[in-house]
Amino acid sequence: MLKPKYFIALFILGGLVFSGFQCSSTEMTSAKLYIQQKNYDKALEALKKEVEKNPKSDEGWYYMGVVYGEKEQYDNLIESFDKSLSVSKKFETNINDSKRYFWANLFNKGVGLFQRGTSTENADSAKIFYDKSIQAFEFAVRMQPDSASTYKNLAFVYMNTQQYDKAIPALEKLIEKDKAIDGYRFLGEIHYNKGTLAKSRYAETKAVDDSLQYLKNFNQAISVLEEARRLYPNDSDILLLLSNSYIAANKIDVAIDAFKAGVLQDPGNKYYRYNYGVLLLGSGSFAEASEQFSKAVEIDPSYQNAIYNLAVTYVRWGTAINKEAEEKAETNPEGKKKYEMALPYLEKVVEMDPQNAAIWELLGRVYTVLGMQDDASEAFKKADSLR
Repeated sequence: MLKPKYFIALFILGGLVFSGFQCSSTEMTSAKLYIQQKNYDKALEALKKEVEKNPKSDEGWYYMGVVYGEKEQYDNLIESFDKSLSVSKKFETNINDSKRYFWANLFNKGVGLFQRGTSTENADSAKIFYDKSIQAFEFAVRMQPDSASTYKNLAFVYMNTQQYDKAIPALEKLIEKDKAIDGYRFLGEIHYNKGTLAKSRYAETKAVDDSLQYLKNFNQAISVLEEARRLYPNDSDILLLLSNSYIAANKIDVAIDAFKAGVLQDPGNKYYRYNYGVLLLGSGSFAEASEQFSKAVEIDPSYQNAIYNLAVTYVRWGTAINKEAEEKAETNPEGKKKYEMALPYLEKVVEMDPQNAAIWELLGRVYTVLGMQDDASEAFKKADSLR
């Protein structure tokens, strides 16, 4: 599961600027004075009288929106600003400036509430903070619908609270506004995980609806991740999610063709090589898989995943050769040779990741096949100590 990376910057707030007391009604003059005094209840009373007497008061509706903003009644703020603009565009600049001001307030408030939620150990308190953070970001979106950063942080809070369906529209907006790599990563992952859950249900229920649902989810993931791959061809997370989605949707041939085309187009891309190799390995094409993993390691000698999967390819290849020979009551020295080819890569991987019990276990099995009993015993002991 990919984890959201929370780097949220606060925005510096500028104050609202109001026009002076020009020729205005008694109610407007009183409202502006009350606003300067921060007596927003009295200001609102005066403004309500103003718009009741003069429903076409673009100025009255504008200042009413400002007061509602200071009182954090944002639905009323938006309604008041809309009414001012429906009368005239005279206060449009002021309204846009006010919306930016309140957007920054809300954005910073959402950040602060989110941070308080992540820092508290009480689950109930954390939920309260997260819910308030979501509310602040939702209102911030309404103030500045083109702000990609607001959609990003809203999505992150939803994901942090495991409200993945609600995160989807925010991530879609983030992609629409900014083509952000995080948007593609997390949206693709959500669709993939939803498909995995639906596929698990289908395995139990055999219900047609579950079958259709998991295929729909995986195809949604593929659609998102194919676009992401075109924009970010070197992102390993995106490529891995895409290949997994192809496999889960039973589109192995499509996946192989797609990554083969990627390799042909960009032969120096280690990630294309690696994911193409994974698909070939899954289809039992050991020779072709070993070629791709070898190329990936040649491009990046420290590419641990490629080194490990190259070793696994040789192990599975050797196992397949031995099994075929046994079924024919024959012996084939090629099986042992494949294990010998796997050995240096496995030994390199345990040097890079010495705390991985599974790799020590596999190394022990290879030592055993090669008759290196002392080494096998040490590898198994190391694996046991790490479990």
